[in-house]
Amino acid sequence: MSDLFELSAKTPKTGPEKENVFRSSRLAKLESVRDRGINPYPSKFNKSHCLSQLQEAYKSLADDEVTEDRVQVAGRIRSLRNSGMFIDLHDTENKIQIFCHKSILEEDQLDLVRLLEVGDFIGIHGLIRRTKRGELTINAEKVTLLSKSLLPLPEKYHGLSDVEIRYRQRYLDLIMNPESRDTLRLRSCIVTAVRDILIEKGFLEVETPMLQTIAGGASAKPFITHHNALDIPLYMRIAPELFLKRLIVGGLGEKLFEINRNFRNEGVSTRHNPEFTMLELYEAYANGDDMMGIAEDIVSGVAEKVFGKTTFTYGDHELCFKAPWKRTPMLTLVKEATGLDLGSSSEEEAHKAATNLGLSINPKSNWGQIVEEVFAEKVESTLIQPTFVTEFPRDISPLAKVHPHNDRLTERFELFVNGIELANGFSELTDPLDQRHRFEEQVAAKTAGDDEAHAMDEDFLTALEYGMPPTGGLGIGIDRLVMFLTNAQSIRDVIAFPTMKPKD
Repeated sequence: MSDLFELSAKTPKTGPEKENVFRSSRLAKLESVRDRGINPYPSKFNKSHCLSQLQEAYKSLADDEVTEDRVQVAGRIRSLRNSGMFIDLHDTENKIQIFCHKSILEEDQLDLVRLLEVGDFIGIHGLIRRTKRGELTINAEKVTLLSKSLLPLPEKYHGLSDVEIRYRQRYLDLIMNPESRDTLRLRSCIVTAVRDILIEKGFLEVETPMLQTIAGGASAKPFITHHNALDIPLYMRIAPELFLKRLIVGGLGEKLFEINRNFRNEGVSTRHNPEFTMLELYEAYANGDDMMGIAEDIVSGVAEKVFGKTTFTYGDHELCFKAPWKRTPMLTLVKEATGLDLGSSSEEEAHKAATNLGLSINPKSNWGQIVEEVFAEKVESTLIQPTFVTEFPRDISPLAKVHPHNDRLTERFELFVNGIELANGFSELTDPLDQRHRFEEQVAAKTAGDDEAHAMDEDFLTALEYGMPPTGGLGIGIDRLVMFLTNAQSIRDVIAFPTMKPKD
């Protein structure tokens, strides 16, 4: 073992050391640590407390009072003062002051303290006290180096404000910006609350494939990969929908959900990341109206569980998530915004009307696509408070039941908040013959150049032919939900490692 330690102790003499004077200085100190026979990267340290526990346990300790209580804590050095006599030690949730003095520490320990720098991880064994100025402090009786930092942290008073560095080096962002840590911790709490609410409602959590032989369940362009052993192309999941419906057909349960990672080969924006998280759920013997009720229960329930409120500031708006929310057909909203009654118009008339509004419409667009385009351009941005947009065109809803009173429409809805789609749901199409016809229309569209059109899925059609009960389905964008509840203006703020173009 000693030979192994000597081998690992050798300091590299090339690479970043030549380019970074700060790193070179730290490497020299690392060498000095090893020269003293100290392992700068030990495998374990036994803590007696987290720093938050100490701050809570001794919150009533009087100023200038010394206890007889000895503790062991660990964390990262964020500040060194008076040559290391005073150290600000931070763990993931709190901080404490460490007092290192020659009257307490042995000389070899003082030598080690002189080699410490901001960013190093250390363990402390010592006595709890509070200073005359009211600072909870540990009088260090033993200092253990747990990990030597080779790169300096950004200057603490200015933090880390460079947005690109924050996203590319999220670990550095989390070290320097407590608000980033808070956002990602809240994300975890939000996901937990979503799961708890659904389990309380009797839903069963399941998993479905992320690698699929057919990219289905949504209209989106997939990522394509290749399986070498089987010598077949595979698609990264764009949605779990068709597999979850297979589970409904199979009778695994009448209420199923999956919190799933999806991948869509689309652009990157403040609302879009190619890799994102969705909640999808399905309930047998329910319909789209039931799904709107569940969406209200989930979003308002999460708001109450995690934050204790249903009103949130998002940008310049106050959003109220208290149910019930407004429900309005898409064609009604289009007419209110533009004066156009597209419900009774032909495809040609709709195209002309949209063009007269100043929209550039693809000549190959069908009636439903034109309605959707007018809605997107003239209505979406006006939907600030939570609003269910209902009765989507059949042309753009290949997996939803036809509306009982208008075969141009479906029992589909989307939930909009602050002009952004948050959820999508419908009464699921359970007629296998109708579903085959819809898929055939999608295949024709794909052949004509629509690379987001749905593919034919013969196995799913076979599953439907064995019989699927009336079913309601709902999808909620977890990333966007976190954005609204934490006032994050970019989806990258709520994803730990957003997709970034590599640097040269």
